Amino acid sequence: MVQAYILIQSEVGKAHAVATAVAQINGVTLAEDVTGPYDVIARLEAETVDELGKLVIARIQEVPGITRTLTCTVVKV
Repeated sequence: MVQAYILIQSEVGKAHAVATAVAQINGVTLAEDVTGPYDVIARLEAETVDELGKLVIARIQEVPGITRTLTCTVVKV
């Protein structure tokens, strides 16, 4: 299982709508509005790194209102 956090910047006034839409995507375990340089932080889970990438590119980045994402893969050391 691969896990990651995705930091999302949204259009002004769209953070809540983006978080709500992202939270409904299969593979997203949590999506919340936050303050700071990013507007939404989501936690994702996928079986492989390739599936994680497809989830981000094909599903999350297609959500209306998203302007930029940064994916941070969880590392267990």
